[in-house]
Amino acid sequence: AVDESELLTVPDGWKEPAFTREDNPKGLLEESSFATLFPKYREAYLKECWPLVQKALGEHYVNAALDLIEGSMTVTTTKKTFDPYAIIRARDLIKLLARSVPFEQVFRILQDDVACDIIKIGSLVRKRETFIKRRARLLGPKGSTLKALELLTNCYIMVQGNTVSALGPFSGLKEVRKVVLDTMKNIHPIYNIKTLMIKRELAKDPELRTQSWERFLPKFKRKNLKKRKEPKKKNTKKEYTPFPPPQPESQIDKELASGEYFLKERQKKRKKMEEIKAKQADAVKRRQEERNKAFIPPKEKPVVKTKKASTEKKIDIDAIKEKVKNAKKKKLGALPEEEVKLKMAADEKKKKRK
Repeated sequence: AVDESELLTVPDGWKEPAFTREDNPKGLLEESSFATLFPKYREAYLKECWPLVQKALGEHYVNAALDLIEGSMTVTTTKKTFDPYAIIRARDLIKLLARSVPFEQVFRILQDDVACDIIKIGSLVRKRETFIKRRARLLGPKGSTLKALELLTNCYIMVQGNTVSALGPFSGLKEVRKVVLDTMKNIHPIYNIKTLMIKRELAKDPELRTQSWERFLPKFKRKNLKKRKEPKKKNTKKEYTPFPPPQPESQIDKELASGEYFLKERQKKRKKMEEIKAKQADAVKRRQEERNKAFIPPKEKPVVKTKKASTEKKIDIDAIKEKVKNAKKKKLGALPEEEVKLKMAADEKKKKRK
């Protein structure tokens, strides 16, 4: 009996053997080709690096052609091509070159353990301003967020226009796609970066490889800080009734109900004038009240009566007597007796010396 967990795990340091000519000695039956267009601003760079592209593809027996008039790149297999997947790698290579990825990174796609992923982000956000902000959030200040993502996933990431090109191992590409799509859905990449950092530390422990990591990973809750503004006028639905609403009364019906319809023209005019005068009188009264508000004195605060200090205090008579004696000895502005005697003696000595 063999444990299933042992069968599913890949041993450390295991690598898939490379595909050689011995695996396919007769080559391919048909010729395959792929072509892709590139923007005008990439023309100068492609002309410079095209000899390197041809050399790299020539090692896998794949031809490459650059058409500057049409603005396209084409890759085709030859009779010597033995690897059927080489043309797919060549197709990815020219796609990445067209999307502003430098050749120093692109030629890695020809390796067995490296793949690429082109994520289209242009149609994920409606507003152009919001899209630009979220794309800048993916880059981070001075490209710090993108650099952190590259270090954690071991992938090269290029954000250009409406696409994000990623190049690296399959496990890293999966994480990059998740982070990019979450960023476009208004989830900050720092949350995913924190999760990736924890996963990297957990992967170092051989005991935790077969266990679930859910308990270690952080769970971030969404916080809706801004509440939805409620409208001033709320339209409440009335109960459905099969009968139509009653017809509104016309002006004549109202006059008939009040008896105004039967009045003469003079009486109608007099009634109107009385109503106007009553309105004017109300307005004058209201205005006068507002003017008089300035002359109304404010309410004064009630006077708080202070409690009289208690007079029942013990008077120290001995201390007062001592103060009086000292005051008699010392006159205001005069020196004490001892100091006066010393001064007199000093003056006499000076006179004798002279």
